[in-house]
Amino acid sequence: MLKALPPHWRFFFLLFAGYVNREQQKAIDYLMAEREGLLELLGDKRRLLSKKHKRRLAVKAKALGRRGLKKIGTIVTPDTLMRWYRELIAVKYDGSKSRKSRPVGRPRTSDDICALIVKMTKENDGWGYGRIKGALKTIGIKVSRSTIKRVLQAAGIEPAPHRGMPWSTFLSTHWGAICGCDFFTIEIMTLSGITRFYVFFVIELESRTVEIAGICGQPDEAWMKQIVRNLTDCTSGFLRGITHIIMDRDPVYTKVVRTMLKDSGTKPVRLPAESPNLNAFAERFVLTIKSECLEKMVILGERHLRESIKQFMIHYHAERSHQGIDNELIQRDVANDNVAGEIVCRERLRGLLKFYHRQAA
Repeated sequence: MLKALPPHWRFFFLLFAGYVNREQQKAIDYLMAEREGLLELLGDKRRLLSKKHKRRLAVKAKALGRRGLKKIGTIVTPDTLMRWYRELIAVKYDGSKSRKSRPVGRPRTSDDICALIVKMTKENDGWGYGRIKGALKTIGIKVSRSTIKRVLQAAGIEPAPHRGMPWSTFLSTHWGAICGCDFFTIEIMTLSGITRFYVFFVIELESRTVEIAGICGQPDEAWMKQIVRNLTDCTSGFLRGITHIIMDRDPVYTKVVRTMLKDSGTKPVRLPAESPNLNAFAERFVLTIKSECLEKMVILGERHLRESIKQFMIHYHAERSHQGIDNELIQRDVANDNVAGEIVCRERLRGLLKFYHRQAA
């Protein structure tokens, strides 16, 4: 282009270009001196630039190139400026924000399905993972064996071979033919001072009927063997037709005693140690007889104890309503169903126990 110009014009153009270049170099020298002064003031402190400043420097750095950046001496390395420029390009073409968000991996098993798996397992103690999977498939729910295993492990439920029958299932299955037995103690006044007596009883869970099987000062194996003979008598024994009897691990229930029960057709069910809630009906009876009768009296001798318990048991069966059986009497006397008779009160133990009923016409 310069060759096409006349010689004198060519001279003036070069003279002007040199002047402009000198002026630009003066501005560059001033800016670099100013930069060095600012760096001296900042010292070694870390300089943090905003995204806006990084973007601006990255664009200018791309125009200069790596060689030009090395000449002017930047506040950051040329490699850093070029990395900022690459990140600027990556942000421009990043389409992740425009894509619809979706969960990573397989969908999570819903809480309703997990609850159903646990419910099926608890209600069917012999069902393994495959059986539960088949039952769920029947109702239109498809889950894998590994999912069922994970849900049951999270719920603390063991596999089928080690699971065993739940206590609630055992009770409901044998409800009409199961009893519980236990001891309770009472302190009485005797000529030799305060003496502790043991009362052994058996309660039928379904009807709440209670049999006071024996009262003694210190039970032993011989005494328990005679009690078992009385309870399992083929004509008048309380345990006739009873297939299971719940008992704790009291040493008085010896192996001989348990064998006698088993041979008579009543299987002993021994509870784990320190688990009174598993024999809750028997525990509730102890609370009832003590709170409503024995703890409100000063028992004077064994004879007084036996008579007091006898009177309470009559009241318990025929005169006391029970919440567990819908506030009904265990042994109802139809003669007291007269709705028109006069209301009278029957008392036992000098008014300690009261029963209100209508007098028969």
